[in-house]
Amino acid sequence: MMLFALCTLLAMPAWGQSLLTPEQLAKREKRKNLTVKEWNTDDKTKTRWLDRVKVYDSQGRCIEEIEYATYGQKWRITSTYDDVTGKVLEEVEYNDRNRPVRIRKYEWNADGTKAKQYNYLPNGKLYSVKVFEYIFSE
Repeated sequence: MMLFALCTLLAMPAWGQSLLTPEQLAKREKRKNLTVKEWNTDDKTKTRWLDRVKVYDSQGRCIEEIEYATYGQKWRITSTYDDVTGKVLEEVEYNDRNRPVRIRKYEWNADGTKAKQYNYLPNGKLYSVKVFEYIFSE
């Protein structure tokens, strides 16, 4: 059974669009050039404030996400994608003062799964590497 799973993964195409299910493709189609704003409302005072914003590109991929608190921005993450595979290459996380605090870069396996995540400080210094291991059980 394990050999079957491995052979199945190796036979899968490497480009991102081919790995998406019809449901995922339909979701992306609906998100093209979309901005989604989430609002919170205090039940007692009826005060309304912005909670989160997600911005999608022309291919339906999330390129920016911003989390807000009542005082303003809590954090923001921007994402850059590979044009060929459609996989995220880099994410930059910003703090409440809109200054970069973390940069994540990704490597992908041929089957479309994450291989490694490199975590950098804003000055470009590598501070950690996360390795993804996939174990198929029978």
